[in-house]
Amino acid sequence: MSAQLRAAGAIAPLARRVSLRAVRQFHQLPTGGIQRAELAARGFRRSVQFPAKLYHNAVMVRNASFARLLPKLAIKFIRIPALFGGLMLGAVGWVQYQAIQIGNSASEFYGNVTGTIFDTASGLWGGAVDIAEQTKRGWQDKKNKFEMPEWFDNIMKGEGAAGGRAGGGGGSGGPEPPRQSRAGVGVAAGASAAAYGYESSDEQDERTPEEVVKDDHMMYITKRMIEIRNLLARVGQSSSVTLPSIVVIGSQSSGKSSVLEAIVGHEFLPKGSNMITRRPIELTLINDPQAKVDYGEFPDLGLSKVTDFTMIQKTLTELNQSVPESQCVSDDPIRLTIHSPRVPDLSLIDLPGYIQVAGENQPRELKRKISELCDRYIRGPNIILAISAADTDLANSTALQASRRVDPRGERTIGVITKMDLVEPEKGATILNDKQYPLRLGYVGVISKVPTQTGLFRRETGNLLAGINRNEKAFFNSYPSQFGPDSGASTGTITLRKKLMHVLEQQMSSKLHETTEAIQRELEETTYQFKVQYNEQPLSAESYLAASLDDFKHQFHNFARSFGRAQLQDLLKNALDQKVLDQLAARYWNKPIEDLSPAPHELDSIADLPKADPKSPYWHRQLDTACSSLTRLGVGRIAATVASNAVQANIDKLLDKSAFAKHPSARQVVSEAAATVLADRAYATSDGIEISLKPYKFDPDIQPNEWAQGKEHVVGVLQGELEQCQSALKSVENSVGGRKRLREVMNFVDKARKGEILIEGDHPSGAGGFSAALLARGREAVFLRDRADIINMRIMAAKSRKCKSPENKYYCPEVFLDAVATKLSQTAVLFLNVEMLNDFYTRFPREVETKLHEHMAGGGLDRFAREDPKIRRHLDLVNRKELLELVLTKIQDLHRFDSAGNAKVDNTYGKRRSNGRRFMNF
Repeated sequence: MSAQLRAAGAIAPLARRVSLRAVRQFHQLPTGGIQRAELAARGFRRSVQFPAKLYHNAVMVRNASFARLLPKLAIKFIRIPALFGGLMLGAVGWVQYQAIQIGNSASEFYGNVTGTIFDTASGLWGGAVDIAEQTKRGWQDKKNKFEMPEWFDNIMKGEGAAGGRAGGGGGSGGPEPPRQSRAGVGVAAGASAAAYGYESSDEQDERTPEEVVKDDHMMYITKRMIEIRNLLARVGQSSSVTLPSIVVIGSQSSGKSSVLEAIVGHEFLPKGSNMITRRPIELTLINDPQAKVDYGEFPDLGLSKVTDFTMIQKTLTELNQSVPESQCVSDDPIRLTIHSPRVPDLSLIDLPGYIQVAGENQPRELKRKISELCDRYIRGPNIILAISAADTDLANSTALQASRRVDPRGERTIGVITKMDLVEPEKGATILNDKQYPLRLGYVGVISKVPTQTGLFRRETGNLLAGINRNEKAFFNSYPSQFGPDSGASTGTITLRKKLMHVLEQQMSSKLHETTEAIQRELEETTYQFKVQYNEQPLSAESYLAASLDDFKHQFHNFARSFGRAQLQDLLKNALDQKVLDQLAARYWNKPIEDLSPAPHELDSIADLPKADPKSPYWHRQLDTACSSLTRLGVGRIAATVASNAVQANIDKLLDKSAFAKHPSARQVVSEAAATVLADRAYATSDGIEISLKPYKFDPDIQPNEWAQGKEHVVGVLQGELEQCQSALKSVENSVGGRKRLREVMNFVDKARKGEILIEGDHPSGAGGFSAALLARGREAVFLRDRADIINMRIMAAKSRKCKSPENKYYCPEVFLDAVATKLSQTAVLFLNVEMLNDFYTRFPREVETKLHEHMAGGGLDRFAREDPKIRRHLDLVNRKELLELVLTKIQDLHRFDSAGNAKVDNTYGKRRSNGRRFMNF
């Protein structure tokens, strides 16, 4: 190894240590500005000075040249501080630039940093004195000053499960205590602190312990009343059986969506320059302290726990855009539920914004449609949240004008003034204290958008509400005379949240007594109708399906007992009879007449068969060929098809007589289940039948008794064919205008076929004074007449003594082929009954249950039951009765809870409530 390599190996660790120390010192430099840059540079250069003496301690070998190596090392180590010095100067310059940028608007930032440093130092100092002693003394003082109510203390300890969420069911086991948030400390530990927004802002919760308990008590009651409201919405059919919601109205670009997003703490509403909100959005906020992440649900779409609010925004946009532009607005609401530990329990309805003039691609009546839609929602008892921008005169506020039409005294309207930072503070304060358009619930000023921040040190809040609260606090605190505590102006999103919660609870409580009486009346009427119409017979979708399925199974078992080998034998024999007739027609009977040329002379006519030689090879060959064709035409496939079609047809008949006849989709499921089971065995069954029929494919042996049965049976088959020929001939006769006209045409055709009239080909215009169409009908009539004559003759032959024994089978081909067909069908049915029919009877009921279970998943059961109008009316009445009973139970439980809670709070604080408003007044 050379001396240079050895030297480099010894110096490399040293260089790395120097570089790391320099980097650490560089990161520890103060960031106060350019005035300290020189000092930092000097300190940096000192930290990276190379200790030259260390080089002489490096291990060298004899052939190392110190004089040649030293200049190169000196040049390399001179570059290192120069490089770090350049990087340092560049970094300091960039920090200085950012410091200047921050200095332009650094008052708030500086105050926050100073406060943070001061608080941290004070905390460290206090901890250094005596942490344990101060903690003990502070806890003892706090305990002496404030004593938790027993019921509230149990809640904080986690005793007792919290109540169900809004919209859910509930038992009759009494009300449950409200869940509480443990995020706060001391007074702020109340569940309402997070709902109001204190945990997401720098604002201190200044409520007294009694106010915290009252607010938590109110929030729990509001949660339960929202549950009751959602249940009442499902009851429907009565405007008196309802509880109020908060309806948000405002003109486009008034900041309506921003206010809602500030209340929720997420951006989730559709955005766009054109009219985006085209359907009402019924938004239910549920305070859920157990929720680890915020999430939304679309109950009507089956979407649950959507944690990505960008996806919620996309879904809302698509649902709104589903309304065609020609219609623009629809009254079909979109229901959205948002769960979060940081939202209050509220029921909000967002409506399309008012417009002044419709666009070119919008209907002219759009303005009227929006106004009518909003008027339908802002009627009593709903609370109106009228959104107006601060830079717009209240006299021109469309939202206030609409609210005054339905609420002239302003008793249920909250005015929200947005964009307060766009007007002078004096003007903004004047708007909030407006006396010209007074509202009993007052006005609240908000700045519901956070200014966009840029630069290296921009603050990433991670929470929309936190950023809005910080921005509002910085703005409103800058003008204490206009927006301070003594100004009488209500400002901030937190204030708006509190007002909404209190107002909603007040309005619901004021309507609850009236609603309770209405529910009792509705329940009495519903119970009477249930008794009169249905004799109090309970019904559910599950019980209806079970009853329908049991009835169908009972009918199916009756069918299985009545449909067996004998029925299959008849069906298969009828199918083979048609095949026998096809063979007879192809080899023994007359052929259709194609034209009017003379008929060729037949050497061996069927009319000559009774007088033919018993050893005639022609007739032997004809019968052998017909028999071979019959046995080799695929009886197995025919038998499986006949059985499947027969069973399927009978299943369809059973469905027509069952309750499934009123349910097309379920009927289709049952029918497809039958087809699936039959198809599973069709191929194996047909293959097995073909194997069992092999002995009959070459020389079927017909016994005398089988011949006698065939002789008797074939006469009936031939008579049936004769009747069909005669019926077809009658139909031709009617089509040509009567028997006389048909006889004239038939005579002309007969003469032409005998050669008495020579006609070369078929002329398009006809011949002999008859049209081409009439001649075609004449040829058909002659063919049918001759076929009927042949069948008559063969019926007589089958009845004759010559066809009495199988030895004369060549004279009686009809009897022989019928006997062979009977033998084939009997053998096939033996295999068919075991392999297909018995298997179907066993598997089909289980397959029906499986298919119906799959079909009824995902709400299909309720849809199935409601397809029958009678069942739908019955279910509606039962559901209405159960919902009314559930709502009444919840209201009674809520009343007991309120009374108990108020009494405990009174006893705890040693004072009685005044005669003013209580949470609930019965």
